Amino acid sequence: MLKKIKLITFLTLAILFILSFQPHNLALDANTTLVEGTNTYITEHKRLKDSSYLVAVRTPMPKVKAEMVRWWFSEYLKTTEHYKMWHPADHIWMDWENKKHGSIVGASHLVHEYIGNNLSKLRIQFVNPVEFFGFDPNNDQTFVICAKIGFLEQSINFSKMCHVVINNSNGSEMRSRFWLGHLNKRQGNDMVKSPINIIGNGYLTRLIFINEQLGIDLTKHAKEEMSYLSNILPSIYRENNE
Repeated sequence: MLKKIKLITFLTLAILFILSFQPHNLALDANTTLVEGTNTYITEHKRLKDSSYLVAVRTPMPKVKAEMVRWWFSEYLKTTEHYKMWHPADHIWMDWENKKHGSIVGASHLVHEYIGNNLSKLRIQFVNPVEFFGFDPNNDQTFVICAKIGFLEQSINFSKMCHVVINNSNGSEMRSRFWLGHLNKRQGNDMVKSPINIIGNGYLTRLIFINEQLGIDLTKHAKEEMSYLSNILPSIYRENNE
């Protein structure tokens, strides 16, 4: 009996070690990919060396300027009705946590939305872009928001995200970037120590739970919702800022 218990314990520890093994530790490539140059960013989805998954989406936004997108997130977007305008098919419900008018950092966007055929209930916690870039890239020609994405009903984050809007002669372009497979246990807005933080970020764990279909679905969703936003934002902005 004792030998059986020891064997089970050994196998359990071995499995946990294998799942938590991290042969690569890649830094987020936010600055080099998101803010340098225009018309060079590409839409793609692919698995990275550390087995996390990258989704990148470029959305041309004619007649939309960076300041208009800042206004949308920090001042206008308040209700489920507004949220459904952003994507009439996929967006179902929204609310805010810790939201202050005119600001986005520190707020969490609580949403129900379809990504592919799955209804996702998410908590999108907007953070200071310095956490991703090492400096604040916001200026009068560029709007940047970054966030940690987690489950709404469980205190676990699983992804990181940035949207960068850069003005150009036609309006602007939005560069969206999602890094899927960055797990951490949270308490409120703070990360707390947990075995999830180790096992959840292991090479095999990411390989098992993040598949190509999720990358395809998220690419489609992000492209559609930002295209909707590009179409509706100029008239909404004019109506509310005359």
